[in-house]
Amino acid sequence: MSNIPTPHINAPEGAFAPTVLMPGDPLRSKYIAEHYLEDARLVNNVRGVHGYTGTYKGKPVSVMASGMGMPAIGIYSYELFNFYGVENIIRVGSAGALTDKLQLRDVVAAMSAYTDSNYGAQFGYRGTLAPCCSYRLLSAAMEAGKKLGMHVVPGPIASHDGFYAQGEYNSTPILQKLGVLCVEMEAHALYLNAAAAGKNALALLTISDSLVTGESLPAEDRQNTFTRMMEIALEIA
Repeated sequence: MSNIPTPHINAPEGAFAPTVLMPGDPLRSKYIAEHYLEDARLVNNVRGVHGYTGTYKGKPVSVMASGMGMPAIGIYSYELFNFYGVENIIRVGSAGALTDKLQLRDVVAAMSAYTDSNYGAQFGYRGTLAPCCSYRLLSAAMEAGKKLGMHVVPGPIASHDGFYAQGEYNSTPILQKLGVLCVEMEAHALYLNAAAAGKNALALLTISDSLVTGESLPAEDRQNTFTRMMEIALEIA
């Protein structure tokens, strides 16, 4: 019995390209499809989570939103990897800087993802999991960044369940001492799903705010102007 369509994706079999770009925001998914893909067609719109497939420089590419948080990207990436035959998912999202070495709009390639989530417990390992990205995608992204004249910073990041963590649950000072570059809410789950499925994943993150300086960008900029990470992701798709 086929698992297609799923409760969350109503696309037919074969609707997705081998590589899917995955922003959190459905409007960012729409932006990428309209501004970068040729002949883009809507293949999923369950719960308003836009998914498109088209071509970039003649190569099939898909883009679909994940929503916010590890449970959300956990569902969508699992179904794409395991039911739709997707081989590569590249998260293109925003993150908050934990170091003054990162400025607004800098691009980070997440080599590994720490977390305060219990998402990894479902995989049965009784320890701490800090999954890594696909080295092939990471290497390709670094090379694409050089060719495009874009500076990409590789390093560890953290994925949190809580956006407004306070008091003893605020781990920012500890992560800063460990050299973690930035914090977001999805990559840890994506990397674990990719590892379990034998597939590839990479998170390319644009710094939208700084937990060091307090600077931040408005929502419209996050939706429409984070083009450098999009272009790098499309080059390696």
